[in-house]
This record gives sequence, structure tokens and C-alpha cells, in this order.
Amino acid sequence: MGDVIAPVRFRKRITTYQISQIVIGIAFIAYVTWRLYTIIVIRHTYGPDTWVKFAISGLIIGSVYALITIGYTLVYAILRMINFAHSEVFMVGSFAGFFVFEGLKNVHLGGAEGIPFIDALPIPSIILAFAAGIAVSMLTGITLERIAYRPLRGAPRLVPLISAVGASIFLQNAAQLMFGPQRRTYYNLPALDRNLGWTITVASKPVLITYTGVFTFVLAIILLVSLYLLVQKTRLGRAMRAVSENKQTAALMGIDVDAIISRTFAISGVLAGSAGVMWGLHYGQIHSYVGFIPGIKAFTAAVLGGIGNIPGAMLGSMLLGLIESLGPGGLGIDFQLKDVIAFSILVLVLIFRPSGILGEVGSQEKL
Repeated sequence: MGDVIAPVRFRKRITTYQISQIVIGIAFIAYVTWRLYTIIVIRHTYGPDTWVKFAISGLIIGSVYALITIGYTLVYAILRMINFAHSEVFMVGSFAGFFVFEGLKNVHLGGAEGIPFIDALPIPSIILAFAAGIAVSMLTGITLERIAYRPLRGAPRLVPLISAVGASIFLQNAAQLMFGPQRRTYYNLPALDRNLGWTITVASKPVLITYTGVFTFVLAIILLVSLYLLVQKTRLGRAMRAVSENKQTAALMGIDVDAIISRTFAISGVLAGSAGVMWGLHYGQIHSYVGFIPGIKAFTAAVLGGIGNIPGAMLGSMLLGLIESLGPGGLGIDFQLKDVIAFSILVLVLIFRPSGILGEVGSQEKL
């Protein structure tokens, strides 16, 4: 019997791109470690109370990013496109809530000299503002899908993307034309004053947790959990998952694909409108371009967590909020450069893990 010839195993060569990845990764980790050691251990620039303030701020902004990010994620999972006009859906929702508050300020109970409705009944006023923000954003999302995206559904993927950018620019300029270029200040309700809250003690120093911050974070978590249950447990959610997996097969099974896509845009609008009113309540100011930076950050969070992945979108948003809040302090740079940190994270994720932390959901299940 002849000798058995062992299979030849070829050693996998390391490419130049992989070498550059390793070098960039080592350099990045070394730089971040050095800066953290310098700021935290050697200089003691900030005390524990300040780090807690940064973390609280990061969780709040991260929860707002999460609501916007889910809008990108749902549309991408269904249509495999990025709805860049989603940030303007957020913007129109914030303006709807603002004008509701302005209107309720001029409604007095008990005659012209009575108490303004918004001060006498703050809870109904907040509910009305959210209802208006949700309704306007939902209608905007549905209209965008009908006019800007549905006619292009069979076109190459670049065409709907260009349409989304055009719709975004149109909505920004339309808002500037209708509402003016100036910044608008949200009414600061006495019952939900954005400058007041609960005080905790950290390292013998007070740390303020604002009412609006807690309200924003808790409401955002409730909405995110509700959305997850809707997608996973309801008949509508099953239809959305079926359409995201295969539109043709879903249609053969009797699912109205166009209706499901419209409802997906409506749900995205509900979340964006809620986020817009939360933004106004907590941060106080809005303008016609208020959605641009949060929208880009939300897209970054979607890529960070895994585009098309709902848990990944939530995780990526919270991480981005914390990195954005803690990063400038930890690296010892100006806090106005927090956007640079966020977009640097986007570049690094695209270099080292383009599928995101939890991975882009593949063709078998996109939601």
C-alpha cells in the first residue's frame, strides 16, 4: 500500500490592509490609555461627582439618540436603504410640540386674567404636545414614503438615497421658511422645570438629576421596550419581519407589503416625534436644523450597534451617548469637540468591524 499523502495546508498571508488595521488599533489604544491615565490618575482634573454628571448626561442623550436610531434601523431592515430625511421628521415633531405649548400659554382658565392652561394643567399640556409631535412626525414619515420613496422602490439603491438627501434638504428649508431661522425656546413648565430636579451626593458634593432628564430617559426606555415587544410579539411585528426577509414571499402569503412599509414609516415617525418633544423639554431650544446633528449621531449609533439590528441600535445609541459625554473629559480636550469623537468612532467601527458590535442582521432575519 502506498503512503497516504497529507493535504498541503497553505498559510494565510496577512494583507497590507490587515497590517494597517493592527497598527491603527494599537496606536489608538495606546493614545486613549495614555490620555486616560494622564487625566484621571495624574492630573485628577475632575472629581467623582463630575464623572457622574457626565454619565447621567450621556444616558439621557443616548436615550434620545436611540429613538431616532430605531427609525433608521426599521427602514433599513425593510427597504435596505438609509432614510436620511428621518432627522427632519424629528425636527418637525419638535416644532409641533413647541407650537402646542405656545398656544396653550395663551389659553387662560377663568377669563383673560386667569391662570394659563399650561400652568394650571401641566400633565394634559404635555400629553397634547406629545400627541401633536407624534401625529405631525408620523404624517411626515408616511408622506415621505409615498412621495419620495415608493415610486423609486424598483430603482438602483443609490437613487432612493439621493431622494432621501433631497427630501432632507427640502424639509430643512421649508421649516426655515415657515418658522424662521431664529432659535425657539421651549416653554419651561414649572411642574417639569428643566433646571430643577433631585439632588444626590457623590464624594460629598451635590449632583443634580433633572426632572426632564429622568422623564426623557424613562419615557424613552418605555417606548423602546414597547417597540421591541411590538416587533417580536404582535401580528404587525410578524408581518414586518416577513417583509424584511422577503417581500415577494410575504406578498404571496397575503401580506400587503405597501401597507406594512407605510406602517413602518409611521412607527419611525412616532418615535422621532416623541424624541423631538423630549429634546425641546430637556434642552430647551430648537431650530430648523435641530435634527441634523442628532440625525447623523443616530446613524453613527446604528452603525456602531449593527445596522438593521434593533437591540444593536439601542446598545449603540447608549454607548455613543456615554462616549460623547465622557470622552472629552477623559481625553482632556475641549467639550466642543465631542462631535469629532462621535464621528471618529464611526470611522473606527467602519475600519475594524463594519457590521457593528452585535452585527448587521443578515438576510435570514433583519429585525
